Amino acid sequence: MLLLVGLGNPGPRHTKNRHNIGFMAVDEIVRRHGFGPWRTRFQGRVAEGRIEGGKVLALEPETYMNESGRAVGEAVRFYRLEPETQVIVIYDEIDLKPGKVKVKLGGGAGGHNGIRSIDSHIGRDYRRVRLGVGHPGDKDLVHGYVLQDFAKVEVAERDRLIAAVADEFPRLIAGDGGGFMSRLAHIMNPPKPKPPKTDGAPAADEKTGPRTGPETDEPADGL
Repeated sequence: MLLLVGLGNPGPRHTKNRHNIGFMAVDEIVRRHGFGPWRTRFQGRVAEGRIEGGKVLALEPETYMNESGRAVGEAVRFYRLEPETQVIVIYDEIDLKPGKVKVKLGGGAGGHNGIRSIDSHIGRDYRRVRLGVGHPGDKDLVHGYVLQDFAKVEVAERDRLIAAVADEFPRLIAGDGGGFMSRLAHIMNPPKPKPPKTDGAPAADEKTGPRTGPETDEPADGL
């Protein structure tokens, strides 16, 4: 069994916040992979489904971001899960540009209060999927920035990223974090098409340009 956690804040006021991209991604995974209905459990809401034949429990804590670990810890203890192999947490990352994704096992909280809370309840050794939301440029602006809705110009890229995460999620479950990141990078930044090849060499005049004088070595009259 895998516990898939999306981080965010509950309530309609926060639905479109940058801080809630973890909720958005898990919502899309649940939808695309045909999970069962959401229900209340573990101080949050949960939905069950199967991906690549394995059972997945999606969890969105409703404790507010800073207490996310309470919900995650309760679920981990109930199912006696090994966080290193059975827990994946998806959340927003201000130190990544919008559209970028990084996957890692363990590490520090990096100033993210939701991750800090989870670390305090289950330890640091679990897989993290960091979805870039960009940085406001000044650390004093970070709190307000992540609690703002995505700007209109960011929505299309955000939705493309969330869709790609949901589609490629089976790779991550299979343990192919590198392949997961490579596929997302390709989807978000597809290679530019190469210019068509031309047949044959260019004509002589195309190389040298047009001739302006007579084709002779003799001087013109009067010179």
